[in-house]
Amino acid sequence: MTYVVTDNCIRCKYMDCVEVCPVDCFYEGENMLVINPNECIDCGVCEPECPAEAILPDTENGLEKWLELNRTYSESWPNITQKGDVPADADAMKDVPDKFEQFFSSEPGSGS
Repeated sequence: MTYVVTDNCIRCKYMDCVEVCPVDCFYEGENMLVINPNECIDCGVCEPECPAEAILPDTENGLEKWLELNRTYSESWPNITQKGDVPADADAMKDVPDKFEQFFSSEPGSGS
């Protein structure tokens, strides 16, 4: 089992999860984070830290797409180990539905 980041993270990217991860398995895209499923140790400390409730265990139904997306982009986006600046509109974007279709960017973030 692993944890995955879902579309709730898109354009929120609070990054509180990064600070608590003991194995530094988060990777940064332009407007969201992903978890490398091969590095995640399934400790679960990241899940309650996410204000957008974007992190879920891959055992929940319907997360296959997100597991693959996390796997794919964790191979090309830079690793992030420290919390960065939260987008100015993060709170406004928190509950917007269907963010993947509208706002997802495959561009990498800056990493840290």
